[in-house]
Amino acid sequence: MREVGVTGTVNLWQSFLRLEIVTDYRLSPTEAAILLAKFPDENTVKSNKEVAEEALAEENNDIPINPETVQKQMWRIYNERFCPKGKREGFSGYNDRGSEEKDAAFLKWLKSHEKWQPNQRSAFSTGDRTPVISSNPFIPQTGKVDDPQLFFGRKGEIRDVFEVLNNKVSVALIGEEGIGKSSLLWAICQQAENFLLSPRQPIYLDLNGIRDEDEFYTALCEEVGIFESSPTMLNRALKNHRVLLAIDNYGKMAREGFSLELREHLRFLAEGSNASVKMIVAASEPLKRLFNDCQDDITNSPPENIFQDLYIKPWNEATARAFIQARLAMTSVCFAEEEISQLVQESGGHPRRLMQLCYQNYARYMEDVK
Repeated sequence: MREVGVTGTVNLWQSFLRLEIVTDYRLSPTEAAILLAKFPDENTVKSNKEVAEEALAEENNDIPINPETVQKQMWRIYNERFCPKGKREGFSGYNDRGSEEKDAAFLKWLKSHEKWQPNQRSAFSTGDRTPVISSNPFIPQTGKVDDPQLFFGRKGEIRDVFEVLNNKVSVALIGEEGIGKSSLLWAICQQAENFLLSPRQPIYLDLNGIRDEDEFYTALCEEVGIFESSPTMLNRALKNHRVLLAIDNYGKMAREGFSLELREHLRFLAEGSNASVKMIVAASEPLKRLFNDCQDDITNSPPENIFQDLYIKPWNEATARAFIQARLAMTSVCFAEEEISQLVQESGGHPRRLMQLCYQNYARYMEDVK
C-alpha cells in the first residue's frame, strides 16, 4: 500500500535549504548538515551545543559533536560561504561577531530570500493544507549525479580517496557499470577545495566525449588555460601549476586513437611527491587488466603502476534504505515498508538499479492517485 505523507512547514523549509541555499552557496556536506540541524524550521534557531548534542545522540557523523567545533564551522559558513561575492547576494552581517543575535539575523535573512517565498507558495504546495505530488525525485536514472544535493552516501569512499591523494598517490576507482563511479568522481572534484591538503585545480574529463589523443590534449590544455595543445606546451604550463586530473571512463584509453605514449606522459606528470598532476580515474576493470600493451616490456614499469585501486561496491541495506528516504523527503510521498524492503532486495544495493526501480515505483504511485 502506498501512502501520501503530509507536507508540513518543516519539510518545505528543509527542501528549500537543500535545493536552493546549500546548492547556490556551495556548502560542503558537513556545512550543509550543520545548517539543516541549526535551522530545522523557519521559526527555530538551535544553539551550537544543541546541534552537537543531537549529532552525538543520533550518531550523525556529518556533524561535529564538540560545540566549539560547530561554532568554528558556523564562523566559516558565515564568513566564507555567505559573504557577498561579485554580484551574488550574501548575508549582510556575515562578519559580525558571532552570537545568538547573529544566528537570529541569519534566519531572518534566509526567510527573506527570494527563492523561499515563491517556493513556499507554489513549488511545494497548492494551498494551506493540500500537498502537491512533486516530480519524480529518483533521477537521473542513468549517468552521473552532478547535483551536489542529489549525490548520496559514499562518505567512506570519499574519505579513503582523499587520504590516498593527500599521501601523494593517484587513485583508480574500480567498479561495475552503474555502481556510481562517475558520480563519485564528480563529487571528488567538487570537494577537492575542502579536503585536499595541498590546493590543486580539479579538472574533470569524460573519455566518452573524447575520440582520440589529439582531442584529449586539446581538452586538457583548454582546462589548464592554454590553447596550443601539445605535450610540450602542457609540460611548460604545468611547471608552476598543480592539477587534480579526474578522468572518467578511463578504460576508453585502450581503444584505437589512444597510445601507450599518452599514458606514459600522464605518468611522467603524476609521478613524485611534488608532481604537477595527481590523477583519479574511473574504470570498470582493474587497469592492469585493461591495458596489456606494455606487459612484455621488462625494461619499463607500466603506467598503471602509479595508481592505488579502490573498489566501489554496492550500498548495504541501511544505506539503500536511507537513500530512498532521502529522495522521498523532497516530496509528499511515502513508500510502504514492504515496498522498500522489496526495492532494496531486488536491487542488491546497486545504485543505478535501485534508482530505476524506485523511479518505476514512484511513477506507479502517481498513476494510482491521478
